[in-house]
Amino acid sequence: MSGILAVIGKGKDPQLVRELSKRMSHRGPDESDFQILKNGSIICHESLAIVDLQSGKQPIQGTKDAWVIHDGEIYNYQELKNGVLKEHTFRTKSDSEVIVHLYEEFGYDFCNKLDGDWTFVIVDGDDYIAGRDPMGVKPLYYGLDERGRIYFASEMKSIADQCKTFSTFPPGHYYTPKKGFVKYYQPEYEDYENANQDLDLQLIRETLTEAVRKRLMSQMPYGVLLSGGLDSSLLSSIASRLSVENGKKLQSFSIALNADAPDAKAARQAAEFLGTDHHEIHFTVQQGVEILEKIIWNIETYDIISVRASVPMFLLSKVIAEKGIKVILSGEGADEIFGGHLYFRNAPSTEEFQKETIERVQKLFTADLLRADKSTMANGIETRIPFLDKEFLDATIRIKPEEKQPRTYDGIEKYILRKAFDIPENPYLPTEILWRQKEQFSDGVGYSWIDELIEYCATQVTDAQLEGAAAEFPYNSPTTKEAYLYRSIFHKFYPQVSAAQTVRKWIPKWQENLDPSGRANAAHVKADVEISKSGITI
Repeated sequence: MSGILAVIGKGKDPQLVRELSKRMSHRGPDESDFQILKNGSIICHESLAIVDLQSGKQPIQGTKDAWVIHDGEIYNYQELKNGVLKEHTFRTKSDSEVIVHLYEEFGYDFCNKLDGDWTFVIVDGDDYIAGRDPMGVKPLYYGLDERGRIYFASEMKSIADQCKTFSTFPPGHYYTPKKGFVKYYQPEYEDYENANQDLDLQLIRETLTEAVRKRLMSQMPYGVLLSGGLDSSLLSSIASRLSVENGKKLQSFSIALNADAPDAKAARQAAEFLGTDHHEIHFTVQQGVEILEKIIWNIETYDIISVRASVPMFLLSKVIAEKGIKVILSGEGADEIFGGHLYFRNAPSTEEFQKETIERVQKLFTADLLRADKSTMANGIETRIPFLDKEFLDATIRIKPEEKQPRTYDGIEKYILRKAFDIPENPYLPTEILWRQKEQFSDGVGYSWIDELIEYCATQVTDAQLEGAAAEFPYNSPTTKEAYLYRSIFHKFYPQVSAAQTVRKWIPKWQENLDPSGRANAAHVKADVEISKSGITI
């Protein structure tokens, strides 16, 4: 995990480029380095050491003139070294080095050989290639300055004031000067009509277990974010079992306003059942509002749900870092794959249900993944997302939508995921956790967090300011005082129109209340009743 910055082209002051890279030093607190290449391009790396702690310093040179900088993890790097790259000589033991060797072996067409979460830039003389992982777990931006130089960076803050225009690098693509953007990731599930696979509960268990196993690859201590919801609890259960096999005790972490918050209670119960070394952190609304500016500077978005959820995630990751943990697992993605958001219950048809799951998975990089990466990397923590493993996605998104959707009308969202791990003779979780109602993270930490946050924002924005919001912010104009406050903070740090255009606001479908909170959906107050009707005791 790290921060990468590349300036392709001649004439940029190397000291300035290093200063630009240092703007995201939080992503790589362990080490920093750069390389001035023969053609005048400059590549920089801010390192968080997790794999190959001794010799994995970046940038890394290939066999000849090509150099690579990389952010993320390549989980199949050893397999690649033992297989298609077995004739290559490696300078390091780093997973990052396989990228430049794949380029030397296959040219541009190698991204589908990588299994992991990553961004990279390779510069080879006057040629170069940049790429981003299939789902966009790792962030990447690109831009162009007035001299025609092209920039690539892990975070917008390193290039926003240097480029005349910039944008988000699309997931599942690579870019070269000869071909432009090329979409290398083209899974069959992107066509909703290919959702024709029968339900296979064992396959769901096996692929998710393997996804977790891969993501425990680390020479540094790791842990799990355990909110007490289904997604994080399942990951914790699987990770705990795998850790025990390796003679380790899993560390779990939760955060809430107080011990009585919905997530806190459930997390404690799950942790006790799993036998994890559990850490419960509490925060106050005042602590949350005091860091709003820091949060928005770090996560680089004014999206409401992202800001709400980033505050507790940032505070929690700060404590995790203080305990020496550098890698955590998190549960993003399951709601989108299985139609777990409460508004999915209102889908007018199985066809629309399936289309929405695909679209939400494809757009995760604009919100949940951006928030998960940047709010934790702000404290030097790498977040890994097992639910977005390519093999798990292939095994689940193409399941017939009627297998996933009907149960949502009964108040049991993500029914088939729950069913896959409902094994009485070898329970993964207590029944009341396995079948617990969906809570969004920003709700589950304590309902008063959002309520009091909205009240605070109302005291910071006048009626006149809100009335003039469309004129002040003509793109993506805020329509509430909460949205206006976040947008004004964002604008202070990132005033460029290109910056505002990188943000995508998430608005749930098929419900009258457009607030993104899970509690805004009427189903929230009915779920417990409907679950009890189904015969499951909560």
